[in-house]
Amino acid sequence: MPVSFIFRCQFCDAQPDPLTQLRLQAAMREFVWGAYQNALPGRWLVWHGRGLYGPARYACPDHRGDLVAYLREHYGTIGFHPWKRPPYPNSLESADTDHAWITATRRQRWSGF
Repeated sequence: MPVSFIFRCQFCDAQPDPLTQLRLQAAMREFVWGAYQNALPGRWLVWHGRGLYGPARYACPDHRGDLVAYLREHYGTIGFHPWKRPPYPNSLESADTDHAWITATRRQRWSGF
């Protein structure tokens, strides 16, 4: 059965354009925690939480600053990760990302972004 992901801004009901949707899907499989990431071309901001930093969160271009302020208020005393300053990377992919993907899905490397 096909599955599709629906991304929404944490602060409004905005949804990404199709190209940004693909980038957000690719960002889901990156094996990082406590990191910001730009999702271009729509300028969405992704927060890779995990663990103490909560779930992944997404913000549209209008609410990027709101997301950063929210994370600093709620998770800023735990560690330095929410205090990272821009510019944020467009990709956080590494060899660990591929290894985790293959291990979790028992598939070969995905040919996305």
